[in-house]
Amino acid sequence: MEEKYFAHPTAVIDEGCSIGAGTKIWHFSHIMSGAAVGEGCNIGQNVVISPGVTLGKNCKVQNNVSVYTGVTCADDVFLGPSCVFTNVINPRSAVSRKDSYLKTHVGKGATIGANATVVCGHNIGEYAFIGAGAVITKDVPPYALVVGNPARQIGWMSERGCRLMFERNQEGRFVATCEESGDRYVLSACVVTKL
Repeated sequence: MEEKYFAHPTAVIDEGCSIGAGTKIWHFSHIMSGAAVGEGCNIGQNVVISPGVTLGKNCKVQNNVSVYTGVTCADDVFLGPSCVFTNVINPRSAVSRKDSYLKTHVGKGATIGANATVVCGHNIGEYAFIGAGAVITKDVPPYALVVGNPARQIGWMSERGCRLMFERNQEGRFVATCEESGDRYVLSACVVTKL
């Protein structure tokens, strides 16, 4: 049966994984048994998708990313070049901790920038934006923009990836408009909602 995805001849696709239609897997990447990759994903060069990892539809995984067991990504997630996930909080070479992996979930539409590190056990909310080189040491709320080491929130982002500038309107609500899409958002009690 003909595969419905593309894999470069140097890619390694283990038996027992699932790969959605229209997905592209590039040079020297490895999809391990038990991994699930959704439809329309783009897996860059030198990427490892470990057992038990789930990637939703239309995920973009840039070069040199290892997505380790315990990580799940919803649809439309962007993993920037050389970003890093961990799955053990206290690794030691001489101590096996495969039974104590901590889970990390990356919400729909979230972006993790180049060279960012996500310490295991912390979730990334939908449409959150992790700046390049940031180190995530706690959960990131939906739509949050975080940067630095350790990462701190400096603002909010739209679903299109534009910075949201909230202003109080006549009704006393904090509202912002995405400059690219025109979509409107409201900020209330540190929670962003798309109107």
